[in-house]
Amino acid sequence: MHTRRKFLQQSALIAAGFLLPQEIFAAGKKKKIGLQMYTLRNVIKQNNIASVLTAIAKIGYRELEIFGYSGRDKFWGMEPKPFKALLKANGLKAPAAHISFENFLTGKDESELRLICEAAKIVGNEFIVVAWLKESLRATAADYRLLADRLNKAAVIAHQYGLQLAYHNHDFEFKTLEPGVTGYDILLKETDEQLVKMELDLFWAVKAGKDPLILFEENPGRFPLWHVKDMDKASGSFTEVGTGSINFQQLFGAAKTAGLQHYFIEQDEVKKDVFTSISESYGYAARNLHF
Repeated sequence: MHTRRKFLQQSALIAAGFLLPQEIFAAGKKKKIGLQMYTLRNVIKQNNIASVLTAIAKIGYRELEIFGYSGRDKFWGMEPKPFKALLKANGLKAPAAHISFENFLTGKDESELRLICEAAKIVGNEFIVVAWLKESLRATAADYRLLADRLNKAAVIAHQYGLQLAYHNHDFEFKTLEPGVTGYDILLKETDEQLVKMELDLFWAVKAGKDPLILFEENPGRFPLWHVKDMDKASGSFTEVGTGSINFQQLFGAAKTAGLQHYFIEQDEVKKDVFTSISESYGYAARNLHF
C-alpha cells in the first residue's frame, strides 16, 4: 500500500510538471530519450501497467525498451495489439525488447523464438535483444562459439519478421577464456555483423575494465543500441545518469562511429523513489546527451 501511495503521489507531481522544468521536458521530447522498463520492474508488479506508462510519458520519455514477454505472461498481462495501442495512446514507442529464447539457444525447437518474433512485430519492435545468458551457456570459449552460431541462426529467423537481433552484455562476457580472447571477442568475430548487432551496456563494459570508445573504433556500426547507466563514484554501484563517473558526453561524441540509433536509460537498483530517479536521469540526458 505504501508503495502504491507513493506511486500515486509521484504521478500527481509529474502530471503537474513539478519534477522537471518544462524547457527540459520539451527538449527531451525532441530527442526521443529512451528508458529500459526493467528499472521500474518493482513498481510494475504493484501497479497497473497503464498508469505506469502514463507516468513515464509525462516525464518526457518517448521510447521504451520492454522486457519479459512470454506466451504465458504476454506484455504484463496484455496481448500485443492492445499493448501497442496503450503505448500509442501515451505517445510512446518500443523500438527494442529484451527477450529470452533459451529453447533455441540450447538447441531445442524454434517455436518459442517465433512466438516472440510475432509479438515483437505487432508491438512495433525494431530490435529483439538477448538479455542474459545463464552460466551453463557461457562457461568456455567453445560455449561462446556455439552461441555465436545459434545467434546467427536466430537472427535469420528474426529477419523473416522484419526484426534485427542484438546481444546485450553484462561484465562476464569480458572474461578472458583463451590467451588474449574474451567471450565478447568471440561473439563479435563469429557472429555476422549484419545479422547480429550489439547493445552495449556502458556500465557493465566499464565495470569490466573495457573502453567503449575502443570497442566502437574496432567495430564501427555494430552498436545501434546502448544502455546508458551510470556508476557511483564511491561505491562503483548504480546511480542516476550524470551523477556518477562515466563520461557520457565523451561517449556520445562517438555515436556515429558506433552506429547508435536508440539509447535507453537504465538503473538496475534504485535507492530513492524510482520516479524521482528516472526524472533526474531524464533531465541530464535532455540537457547533455545528443547524437
